[in-house]
Amino acid sequence: MPFATACCGIELMATACSRFDLARFGAEVMRFSPRQSDLLIVAGRVSVKTLPVLQRIYMQMAEPKWVISMGACASTGGVFDTYAVVQGVDQFIPVDVYVPGCPPRPEMLIEGIMAIQRMIDGENIPRDPQGKRLPLNIAVAPNYEPRPMPVPVTVGAS
Repeated sequence: MPFATACCGIELMATACSRFDLARFGAEVMRFSPRQSDLLIVAGRVSVKTLPVLQRIYMQMAEPKWVISMGACASTGGVFDTYAVVQGVDQFIPVDVYVPGCPPRPEMLIEGIMAIQRMIDGENIPRDPQGKRLPLNIAVAPNYEPRPMPVPVTVGAS
């Protein structure tokens, strides 16, 4: 279930398009009802006003439920260090996978989804002594190298 705002939402939509083809990994269907979803992708900044909505969506999801925090704004608040933006959704809902970037590339989101799939396939799901599932706390490493500038950049007179 996508919970997307701003530029991270555009990258989330690009992940489902034919160029990146999320369907190859069995995750092509995005459900917009919390009762039909098991994965919540929080993409982009979350304001204080929308936080209760996000928490209600999370509580309405059926177990087992998984959460991906996509982008710098969802993970840490990003450049929006203000009173109106939540400084990390992990303070309010448990996050399993952190996908860094501003905005993160679709390949990195696919890597985050595959990390959850690997944990489920291996049945390496951490639990507390009462049997409740603990957050995975996986941080996805960047999987690309930025290309160098085509023209050398200089500052000042040369």
